[in-house]
Amino acid sequence: MEAPLIVLLLLVVVLLGAQLSLPARRDGTAARLAEIERRLQLVMDHLGVVDEGPALPGVREHLARGEKIKAIKAYRAATGADLKTAKEAVEAMAGHH
Repeated sequence: MEAPLIVLLLLVVVLLGAQLSLPARRDGTAARLAEIERRLQLVMDHLGVVDEGPALPGVREHLARGEKIKAIKAYRAATGADLKTAKEAVEAMAGHH
């Protein structure tokens, strides 16, 4: 009876250890992605490439008319982004006008 309990306990410890290591892997991936994005931006800047961003039907038109809330709604419809992300993106776009 003790052997199965010990095996079960070891299995739980191994699974917990594996679970705890996952955020560290995600952090490493995020750091690598950020470095890749930084380097890509350097190349684009060097070449003079301007990223117009994705085609966002209605968003720029609403911004041009000063309809920020409608622009956020159109951005969410086009991208599936949450409200906070859409608001930040639209405000960034409005800053470029």
